[in-house]
Amino acid sequence: MRNKTFFEGVGLWRGGARSPAVYTHTFSTYRQTFGIFRQEPHGRPQNAFENDTNTFAMASYIHVPDEAPAVPKIDVTVDDGDCRPGALKLLKELRPSWKPSEVKIKIFTDGITNKLLGCYVGSVLQDVVLVRIYGNKTELLVDRENEVKSFRVLHAHRCAPQLYCTFNNGLCYEFLQGAALEPQHIRHQPLFRLIARQLAKYHAIHAHNGWVPQSDMWVKMGKYLALISKYRRELDQNDRLSSDVPSLQCLRKELVWLQQSLTVLGSPVVLCHNDLLCKNIVYNQREGSVKFIDYEYAGYNYQAFDIGNHFNEFAGLNEVDYSYYPDRPVQLLWLRSYLEAYKQLKGQGSEVTDAEVETLYVQVNKFALICSPALQPVLQDETRGGRAELTQIKAQPSQLPLHDRRRARRSGF
Repeated sequence: MRNKTFFEGVGLWRGGARSPAVYTHTFSTYRQTFGIFRQEPHGRPQNAFENDTNTFAMASYIHVPDEAPAVPKIDVTVDDGDCRPGALKLLKELRPSWKPSEVKIKIFTDGITNKLLGCYVGSVLQDVVLVRIYGNKTELLVDRENEVKSFRVLHAHRCAPQLYCTFNNGLCYEFLQGAALEPQHIRHQPLFRLIARQLAKYHAIHAHNGWVPQSDMWVKMGKYLALISKYRRELDQNDRLSSDVPSLQCLRKELVWLQQSLTVLGSPVVLCHNDLLCKNIVYNQREGSVKFIDYEYAGYNYQAFDIGNHFNEFAGLNEVDYSYYPDRPVQLLWLRSYLEAYKQLKGQGSEVTDAEVETLYVQVNKFALICSPALQPVLQDETRGGRAELTQIKAQPSQLPLHDRRRARRSGF
């Protein structure tokens, strides 16, 4: 856990205990479960859903350019236990010249949330059709329609590969040549400068069709909490959650405090990737470029969230070590590279002041508090019972930064 000096530096260390007002909210309704409040001048917590729902929906809507090519829907369901027959049906439409007997299939990932296949002919991976099969129940967490829109928008701006089609339980798209990165790679200055500039390119994309964009992060976090609440009793009975994992009530309070603290920072709402893991960054050494993949969580969000989320990835994925979280000098280099590209892409010149870098530094490290595996539940289908279970992945509870910081604040943060 980072020390008191670090938190003082980003304005998050409070000499006394957290304000009791944060803990006085009740969560008796579904909307309150979302933990979405804004503080009114007279102190009354007002639910954000009191805003016009349609206006909010339009403000977080991703507008696909008219010139973007249409994406066909193929009526095929691919069995994730026996992928080849379904994959060949898709290839019959996408690559009719390929002979089924010559098609080779390489499994790239076989995880909880998705299964990714690479289909090709010949001895080398040149023309590869990627087939991604959605994980069971992941539609509870991922807006698949929004994912397709994000894919099309990003491709139109040369930030994503071509989306070939969707099918009943997945999608097919172009393979990007290159290597997925590891944590040690993103700490390397030449590479992190490329990553910073590519993320700036994402954030500079205009895809909101005239509306002032709004983040739907708090709504999504609320949905996660609602799912945790729904399955919590079953999880407790199965003893699947460690006693060291924060309680649902604690997470609700944490979200309320975070929203009250973060929404006042003035971080711009931009088109974000929202899941910039190392494995979602592909480096093409020959071209000297990076591209991002996997757009399940892409959407309008706070600029500082996307960067803070990526900074947390410096600590690793399977073996998490937060001593690798980028220190101030590294962050300042990263953020300056980002701002130079972002301002240039927005037509604001490329000169960046120290004050601009410092402002973004503070925003990013505050938003990094919410980028925690503790708040990213994933649905996993129980193999024997066939029930959807809510499980925690990516890190052990003792490694969760949010949990550590929660305990720190309880002791005087």
